Amino acid sequence: MSAMNARTRGDLLILLAAFIWGVAFYFQKVAMQDIGPLLFLGMRGAVAAVVLLPFVYREQQRVQRREQAHDGRIWPYGLLAGAVFFLAGGTQQTGIVDATVTNTGFLTALYVVVTPFLFWIVRRQRPGLMTWLSVVLAFVGVWALSGGALESLNRGDILVAFSSVFWATLIIISGQASRLAQPLTYTCIQFAVVALLSVASALMFETIELEALRAALIPILYVGVLSSAFTFGIMAIALQHVPAPRASILLSMETVFAAMAGFLFLGESLSALGWIGAMLILMAVVVVQRSRE
Repeated sequence: MSAMNARTRGDLLILLAAFIWGVAFYFQKVAMQDIGPLLFLGMRGAVAAVVLLPFVYREQQRVQRREQAHDGRIWPYGLLAGAVFFLAGGTQQTGIVDATVTNTGFLTALYVVVTPFLFWIVRRQRPGLMTWLSVVLAFVGVWALSGGALESLNRGDILVAFSSVFWATLIIISGQASRLAQPLTYTCIQFAVVALLSVASALMFETIELEALRAALIPILYVGVLSSAFTFGIMAIALQHVPAPRASILLSMETVFAAMAGFLFLGESLSALGWIGAMLILMAVVVVQRSRE
């Protein structure tokens, strides 16, 4: 296969991941009709961790054959990532109870804009001019998405927007963990921690009924298997041929797919001003990624 064909295949795999993630917001929304956000997050984590286990076994066999294996060093990263994912996913999932699928998709994408500023705090990497431009675009975009009045953003919208800070933190942790070259082990540990924290929290704060779990089975399987475990695998393949900045821009299409899912399955729609805001947020994402190339 030529380099061009490999790049094209990588692009298509990334767009497939973006599509799966965008549609996942719909399943995250409808699952809230049957179970609570913490229980859903816990089941998502448990399914993803179980699906990844066989692949983790093979990865660890390869690690043990290396001359300089990083034995045990991946665990702290996985545990920390799981705790942060729990905060990010719990905040987002609680927010989606009231927020629309469309708003959730665009507001979650703010993590791309937030990430450079967390790098500024953690690693003293000062954001450039294009990053500041993306902040202006994102702020105006959120204002327009709210209909021109930020106070019209409901509690769910605010929670989803706030979750972007935790998602950005998770990106930084994942970047550090990637140096150990054990992505499947790292992700499996992460989801196992998410499952434990979420289920424990659900037992304390939510009502758990077996029949409700059965009713939410399809959303749980979609998000746990496809949106969590499967997409990680295809992203690992795609990133062998597609540069990370290009991949990030393609992944921003998940916001568009989320809007499509909200419209097709739930009849959601935005006002003209709302669509302008959505496009401005998408522009902010593209601008901040372009600035890293």
